[in-house]
Amino acid sequence: MPRILLIEDDQNVRMLMEHVLLHENYRVETTDTVEHGQELIEAGQYDLILADGRLPDGTGMMIAEQAKQRGIPTLIVTGYAFELMNADLGRFDFLLKPVRPDELLQAVQRVLAGKQP
Repeated sequence: MPRILLIEDDQNVRMLMEHVLLHENYRVETTDTVEHGQELIEAGQYDLILADGRLPDGTGMMIAEQAKQRGIPTLIVTGYAFELMNADLGRFDFLLKPVRPDELLQAVQRVLAGKQP
């Protein structure tokens, strides 16, 4: 099963998303900061990264840039898409909060299906 890194600072949202993904047999690791997320990306092998748009020490776009260099697709989950630069909207995959479980799973499957081997 695909291995997913979930970076979300809201504990309730993180627990809900993790539960939904684990229920579908995805392997999930979680953290709540850009710094720790970047460390995990460097140390691990992930098939997908789910990153909150706004984190205490940075943004999901920072995570996505690092992940892109390693060939890992990133799905940015945010409630602030309307505040993003137009250039960012075209470079990243987004999922808007609040996230329903079925929307999360569909987005994860879509991004994983588009991943290049």
